[in-house]
Parts: sequence; structure tokens; C-alpha cells
Amino acid sequence: MSEYVAPLKDIRFVMQELADLEQVISLPGCEEASPDVVDAILEEAARFSSEVLSPLNIVGDRNGAKWLDKKVATPPGFKEAYSQFVDNGWNGLGCDPEFGGQGLPKLLSTAVSEMWKGANHAFSLCPMLTQGAIEALVIAGTDEQKAAYLPKLVSGEWTGTMNLTEPSAGSDLAAVRTRAEPVGDGTYKIFGQKIFITYGEHDMTDNIVHLVLARTPNAPEGVKGISLFVVPKFLLHADGQPGERNDVFCVSIEHKLGIHGSPTAVLAFGDNTGAIGTLVGEENRGLEYMFIMMNAARFNVGLEGLGDAERAYQRAVAYAKDRVQGTEVGVRGGPKVPIIKHPDVRRMLMSMRSRVEAMRALAYVTAAALDNAHSNPDFAARQKAQATADLLIPVVKGWSTESAVDIASIGVQVHGGMGYIEETGAAQHLRDARITAIYEGTTAIQANDLIGRKIAREQGATIKGIIAEMRAAVSQLNGDLVAVGVRQSAAIDALEKAVFWIVANFSTEPKAVHAGAVPFLNLFGVVAGGWQMGRAAVMARARIAAGDTDGFWSAKIATAQFYADHFLTQAQGLAESVTAGAKGALDIADDSF
Repeated sequence: MSEYVAPLKDIRFVMQELADLEQVISLPGCEEASPDVVDAILEEAARFSSEVLSPLNIVGDRNGAKWLDKKVATPPGFKEAYSQFVDNGWNGLGCDPEFGGQGLPKLLSTAVSEMWKGANHAFSLCPMLTQGAIEALVIAGTDEQKAAYLPKLVSGEWTGTMNLTEPSAGSDLAAVRTRAEPVGDGTYKIFGQKIFITYGEHDMTDNIVHLVLARTPNAPEGVKGISLFVVPKFLLHADGQPGERNDVFCVSIEHKLGIHGSPTAVLAFGDNTGAIGTLVGEENRGLEYMFIMMNAARFNVGLEGLGDAERAYQRAVAYAKDRVQGTEVGVRGGPKVPIIKHPDVRRMLMSMRSRVEAMRALAYVTAAALDNAHSNPDFAARQKAQATADLLIPVVKGWSTESAVDIASIGVQVHGGMGYIEETGAAQHLRDARITAIYEGTTAIQANDLIGRKIAREQGATIKGIIAEMRAAVSQLNGDLVAVGVRQSAAIDALEKAVFWIVANFSTEPKAVHAGAVPFLNLFGVVAGGWQMGRAAVMARARIAAGDTDGFWSAKIATAQFYADHFLTQAQGLAESVTAGAKGALDIADDSF
């Protein structure tokens, strides 16, 4: 069974050319990220992902995490790999140097994160949740909380979780009922149960820092009455070291379709004397703070989709090159050939590859926008970059993960009957990818956020600006790329039509607009991916014209052409679903379903 190999050539190309690494590392605070440093980090991350994490992927899938008497044992090798992960400083790559981080750009940590997720999705979830906890505490934590928890979280010596969901409160957080009762000394006792808590209990560190949504006694109903609390697994001694066990325990872990190596915990808070926690920020602003974690997690889940899709593609290519079956089409009496010679297999592989490249480009461009939103010295540039990132994050999350499920499914199809047999490994990628379109907000939640907060609220200002950038990029698709330009132009027209319809009808026909929200998200993803693929093709053509004979460049053009022919052509149909087709679901009576 093949191991994951980081696609460094495409990663470097996207970082340098599409996401403009040179501009990003020129930002204040990014001075340490010299080209040599970036290259060294990418090389070492590629080695670690391939040699340490990838071999544990199948181990985690087959063995799973084990629960016994309120404790969880991670799969064989996970604890040792996590120790190496921490010792090598990977956890603090993009974190604030004030708390022990390396302060490197989001663009670089995004590329490294893709490798972790492609090599071992289940393992990568642990540091991902920790990053969200770090961001929430940096922005909203008290000085005491920052001093107590951030250095250990940044180093990875401790891990973090976010605790939102309850048995009676899934995505509807207004229904949260976990209680936080003030003790009188600045602490609170937390009582309640949380479900679906990724790495809520494990054996890889000596403390886990839970960030928990709960209600204080006089809190108003609904989301306006939710507060956020830090609840450590072990309470801290005066010297900051873990001491007494807090009253929070894992009462079970879920048996899931995929990501078996990642324990998904049911946590009971306060079954005995009450779990001790401290308030983060101001009372009743917990959901606002939790969204800091959630936005970071949503972007990272989009990267999980990318990682799963890349891994499924790699495995499918390796199998297609090795599996000999049938003769080549049009060659009478020819020898048996590897299935990669068959036209439909090549179509499937290109369907996988072209979308993976489009997903990577869009994610990395979003990461560069986040870097500029954080560090650009020009206020207007920061505002524009933040608006761009806010608009694109639901697309990176929703479109990338939905695409990943389809790509992983195609990977199974490339394997034929053997893809349905677990020993080939193809099925694991489909099982693992399936959750990405659900957690941290389903695709519909991403789509509703996109059409409401990110488009209708501002009358489409940001997306109209991006559409203008897309049109400017089309002007470069001339000569041998004119066919790509024609496809891209038509797709942009379809996207623009849908945007205008959403803006015009959001207030008057809200149900109809929401019925088309997911088709719109997919439309935006398809067109935005094509925008980046077109930019890549223009850059590749310039390299070829300059005499560079590396086959990477001609392949990049071919992939962009395939994407235009097979995916940009879907844009008009998706736009029709948004403006006319999706609302038809509203015309059927409930009892007709």
C-alpha cells in the first residue's frame, strides 16, 4: 500500500505564484519567513508527513481509539508521533511569539497543515482543535488565562477542545443548557453534557483544556445568553502544573463511519461536585468568542477536504498505473495494458486532479488574504483582505469538502471492485472525507452564512469586487488559452446572475433564496476554482514561452483546460438551480415526502 507523498511542486507553485508568497513574507512580522526558511520547513514537513504520519493512517483506521473506564487510548503509535510533533515545534508554527510560537505566515502553516491532513486526517484533528483554542484565548482570554494556558497550548504540551454541541442542541446553539454557577471566588461550577467533542479525552498529553459554552444563572434565553469558559481536565497548581482532577469525564466515545483514530468524546461536566471553570471575556458573549474558534476550524476542515482528496487521488493514480487489465482502445490484438491507458480512467483521474489543484489554489489564496488582514500596514488593504477571507472561508469549507467526498468516491471507482475492499485503502478516504461536509457546520450552514452575512448583508459588495478581478484575469486567457477564457467568462456571467438574484430577493423571498444556498455555494466554488486554474495556466504558458521544458507546465495547462470543459460548464445549470430550480422544493407539501 502506497504512502502519502506531499505534492511539493504544486504546493510551491501555488504559494509562490497564485498566493504571492513574496508579498506575504514582506508583511510586518513575517520577516523570519525567508524563502530559504519556507523551503526548509516545507521539505521537513513533507518528510514528517510521509515517514511518520502516513504509516499510522491505516493503523488508526483499523485499530481506532479505545474507551475504557472514562479513559481513552489512542491507536498504536499516535502518542509517540505526537511527541515527535511537539518536540519538532510543529504546533507553534503560526502562533504568536509572545506565547512561544514561531509567528510564521498563515500561508505557510496552511501548506504544512494540508500535509498533516493528507497524511493522516484522524491524527491532524488534535492539533487543529488546539489551534482554535489558542486563537480564542489570544483574542478574548484574561491575562491570567493567557499566562496559564497559552504557552502549553502553543507548544502542544497540552491540547485544546471546543465544546458546543449537546444531545438536545446540535447546530441550534440557542438550545444549549449546560449551566455555569458562580462559586464566589471568580470561578464557576459547570454542569452538563457535551457530545461530538474531538479529542475530548486521550492519552497523548498530561492536560486537556476544554473551552465550553454554558449559561450563567441569570442569562437571557437564546444565543445572547451563552458564555464561554475554560475548563481544564486537571486544575492547575500555583506553579502552573496540572494538579487535582477536575470533574469532567469522558463517559463514552462514538463509533463512527470514518476517522477511527480520532476519539469523538461524550463529556460529562459536573456529575459529582461540579467542574471548575473560569469565564473567558465577558459574560453572555460566549458565542461571539466561540466563532473565533469555529472560523479557524472551518477553514481547516476545508483543508481536510483538500488533504483527503489529494490522498485519494494519489492512491488512485498509483493503482491505475499498476493494475493491468484489458487492451488499449483502438489497438486490435494489442497487449494487456495498465488501466491508466483507458480513456474513462484518465477522465476520472483528471476529474480528481483538476479539482484538487483548484481547491488548493483557492485555499492558499484565502490564507494569503488572512495574512494581509492581520499584518498589512495599510488599513484599507487589511479591511479588503478580511472581507475577502470572510467571503471565501465558507466556500473553502463547503465546496472543498463536498468535492472531496465526490473525489474520494471516484477514487474507489478507479479501483473497481478492489476499491470496495478495505485492504486497498481507497475506501478509508471516502469514509474519512464524509464527515468533513458535516462538522463545524454542515454545507447548508456554510451556504446560509455565505448568502446572508457575506453577500446580502452588504448587497454583494465584496463578491462583486471578486467578480471584477475574475473578469480582469479572463483578459489574459488569450491565444492558445482562449477556449479556457470563453468557458471562464460564461461561468462568471452565471455567477454574477445568481449574485444579483440573491441580493434582489433575499428580503422578499427568503425561503426561496435559502433553498438555493447550497447550489450557489457550489457555483461560487466551481467558478472561483476556475479563476485560479486560469491564472495558473497563464503563468505556466509564460514559463513555457521562456524556454522551461519541465512537463509540470504543460500539465498545468492541460488540467486547466479539463477543468474548464468539465466543471466550468456546470456553472449555468447551478445558476439556474439557484434562481429558479431550488425553490421548487418549497412547493411540495410536507406529507408528500
